[in-house]
Amino acid sequence: MQQQGNETHLETDEARGGTTKHGVRWVLAISLLAAIVLLTFTWITGTTVNDEEKGSSAISAEQSASGVQPGN
Repeated sequence: MQQQGNETHLETDEARGGTTKHGVRWVLAISLLAAIVLLTFTWITGTTVNDEEKGSSAISAEQSASGVQPGN
């Protein structure tokens, strides 16, 4: 602690009454990584499912346009 005139200057640990922990940084880093992994997985699997659905709907549209009934 330093006295400069009427002002008192404290170090960070003195003002907080403890030491700085780095747990919050780890939680944020792990949460960010988990969010990126889950969103990437969702995006990749969603794209695969949508491509399959678009392919089957395109076939149905072609059959409808040509007058062929599904199952015939």
